[in-house]
Amino acid sequence: MSSSNDPPAFQVFTEIAIIDQLARHQMERALPDGLKVSQFGVLNHLVRLGGHWAPARLASAFQVTKGAMTNTLQRLEKRGLVQIVADPEDGRAKIVTITDVGRDMRVRCLECVGPVIGDLSRQFSDKEFEMILPVLERLRKYLDQSRS
Repeated sequence: MSSSNDPPAFQVFTEIAIIDQLARHQMERALPDGLKVSQFGVLNHLVRLGGHWAPARLASAFQVTKGAMTNTLQRLEKRGLVQIVADPEDGRAKIVTITDVGRDMRVRCLECVGPVIGDLSRQFSDKEFEMILPVLERLRKYLDQSRS
């Protein structure tokens, strides 16, 4: 552990922030066709959770501004990875769904980041990942429930 005089909770957040930066950099180098981590994140979210999503709901889920999400969605739509249509119940609102091309791109992304995950798996055992996962999940759930 660090010799810092900072409280352990602060040290954990510092480590998470550094890990996030390093992981994003590695992922973006591995993702195909110049896809950004934020774009892959949306594709992954839409595949994992399915259904139709309002852009504002996606912005809330990713904790980004509506403008940032709109930009990400427009870039995905331009590539044919998502479809954005008017909400049939509220013509002013939009609904986002992933396309078959988007699903295929997600699979391709997973294949491209496979070597990054493989490198991690050679450095850390499944047991080590299984040990830290419950604490990280509890931390995520707490932060998710306490956000405004």
